[in-house]
Amino acid sequence: MHIDTIGHGPDLVLIHGWAMHGGIFAPLTERLAQRCRLHRVDLPGHGASRDYAAGALEPAACAQAIAAATPPAVWLGWSLGGLVALRGALDRPDAVRGLVAIAASPRFVVGPEWPHGVEPDVLRAFADGLGRDYHATIERFLALETLGSPDAQQELRALRQQVFARGEPDAAVLCDGLDILGRTDLRAALPALAVPSLWIAGRRDRLIPAAAMRWSAGQAPAGRYLELPAGHAPFLSDPQAVADAVADFVDAQVRA
Repeated sequence: MHIDTIGHGPDLVLIHGWAMHGGIFAPLTERLAQRCRLHRVDLPGHGASRDYAAGALEPAACAQAIAAATPPAVWLGWSLGGLVALRGALDRPDAVRGLVAIAASPRFVVGPEWPHGVEPDVLRAFADGLGRDYHATIERFLALETLGSPDAQQELRALRQQVFARGEPDAAVLCDGLDILGRTDLRAALPALAVPSLWIAGRRDRLIPAAAMRWSAGQAPAGRYLELPAGHAPFLSDPQAVADAVADFVDAQVRA
């Protein structure tokens, strides 16, 4: 698994979302590198992590691999990366000193007593589309990520520039990622979360409703909730607010 390191200060691991790579965090990197030592992960099959084996993208497996390759740190996960970060915080509190979840919840799809997500048919349609028209399917997903954002066009341009900047993820990898998003449910584990957590939501997010993250913060024993007037990628539309919140959270864990 490719992980690059930049900056100085307390350690912070950055874990990207579906179809992306660590470069998507460039706006945060610019603002946090003077306050934190950043470890930017490319998940298996994404970016510079070109080797991929079946099961390598499973949140538990990814979390173990990241913990083995990085020092104890606060972990930040966006979207799919939030599931990896949460699994790491649950399984390895010795390695994960705190959790920052950005536009990520313990369950991504709607279900019984859980209206806070996307319909399973949406994920299935994306999986089917990858086989028919790979690039058009990625484009539709990027557009969905920016819906509701006050700077949707600017965010869409940024996502387009980054998505293939380190090569194209294999369609099989992306299908595995969609499958993970469709079946993972960590809601019941939240009360056992042993590390502090910060849940940063976009008020206009069309993929992960803010209500899902507000609920999650309330279930976590030491959870905090921050809502920004953003879509699914708050670190693109308001990078300074996200960077300040993250840096303050990291500093608090260092002082604890």
